Amino acid sequence: MFTDDTISAIATPLGEGGIGIVRLSGKESIEIAEKIFTSPKKRFLRDVTSYKLVYGHIQDPSSGETVDEVLVAVMRSPHSYPREDIVEINCHSGMVTLRRILELALRGGARLADPGEFTKRAFINGRVDLSQAEAVLDLIRAKTDESRRIALEQLQGGLSERIITLRDKLKDLCALVEAYIDFPEDEIEIASKDEIAKSTDEIMKELQKLLKTYDEAKFFREGLSTAIVGRPNVGKSSLLNALLQKDRAIVTPMPGTTRDVIEEYLNINGLPLRIMDTAGIRDVQNVAEKEGVKRSLQSIENADFVIAIFDSSEPFQDEDFEVIEKIKGKPLIIVVMNKCDLPSVSDKSVIAARFSTRDVLILDISALCGAGLEELKDRIFSSSLKDLKEEKEGVLVTNLRHKIAIEHAAISLGRALSCFEKNKPLEIVALELRDSLDSLGEIVGAVTTDDILDSIFQNFCIGK
Repeated sequence: MFTDDTISAIATPLGEGGIGIVRLSGKESIEIAEKIFTSPKKRFLRDVTSYKLVYGHIQDPSSGETVDEVLVAVMRSPHSYPREDIVEINCHSGMVTLRRILELALRGGARLADPGEFTKRAFINGRVDLSQAEAVLDLIRAKTDESRRIALEQLQGGLSERIITLRDKLKDLCALVEAYIDFPEDEIEIASKDEIAKSTDEIMKELQKLLKTYDEAKFFREGLSTAIVGRPNVGKSSLLNALLQKDRAIVTPMPGTTRDVIEEYLNINGLPLRIMDTAGIRDVQNVAEKEGVKRSLQSIENADFVIAIFDSSEPFQDEDFEVIEKIKGKPLIIVVMNKCDLPSVSDKSVIAARFSTRDVLILDISALCGAGLEELKDRIFSSSLKDLKEEKEGVLVTNLRHKIAIEHAAISLGRALSCFEKNKPLEIVALELRDSLDSLGEIVGAVTTDDILDSIFQNFCIGK
């Protein structure tokens, strides 16, 4: 992987602000920065001590025009994020200023960085492993403090340490099995065979324990996708606004007001809830509303969690029962009877009977008055994370790529055990153990390809 050139990018979000940063990384970073930086005290960046800020100006060398007043930081290899020379130009934030400074850096010999290339270089140069590099992105995208905590734990090597420990155990097993292959005259002892099988089984159980955390822990990384569904005018938009504590969705007495899926994030005890207000489900002829209903059905299909809302102040309608039919197959459902501040005329048992094959939690709420909303939040949290409580303080698997690699590793170990039990040749056992070792190596980057790296780092922003 070629990393011998010098890259540059804007490392802060574009827009107005107090500070913006243009970053350079590579062996010519200091040399390129010196072409466009001037110090009133005639200081040269090549003489600046690492981690010291130097005051000065950025100037266009071709015209002598001053672009901005800046503070420049120099971080020398190997004591920097990507373990190569870095220069960060701290200027006034604004699109024109930042892009002008970046343009001068590129004209001076730098190349525009690809998405995530600074972090990619940190991985290539051994500063972080692959799972830690992915945790950088999770940390940037964290929506709650709990999401941040989990990402930071992985950035600090929590998952890496567990995987590396398991890989070390697998290496020892591979060495032992391959030793018997290399010296067939030394017939494998029963005790050694039992020990190998026992160790293989223990590693497989550790992997299965990690896998159990994924289905729920992924919600902290990706957010729990939650759709609020119901027929028109039962209070879906009012519930969204009440949960967010702001007027995000338009609320009117007219059916069909919401014609598109409205999406927002909500923090429930550290769980990021990606909550979607959907158009009312009913038969319509209006083209725009028809498209809204279509998108509502797509949201139900893609949602992890469904809040089905009904109006307790009105008799049930056919459209209410149609909603139930659409959501029956979802694993996580809470039914809410809205408008509990008004006299109730609907019978909850009618709803419960429609879910005849399962128990569904039914709560009374008032989106208008706020009654029952705290209990609803608590139930969403406990229902979606009911199996995670014991593991929450340990190492969690939140990344789909990691989950797939661990699954492959566990399957290979299962096949190795089966081969042992059936007295198949040790060469087959060794192949399965090696396959498991390689699968775990993909998580930390001990085994990787350009395709894997490109897939991971293309999701980063440019400048990180």
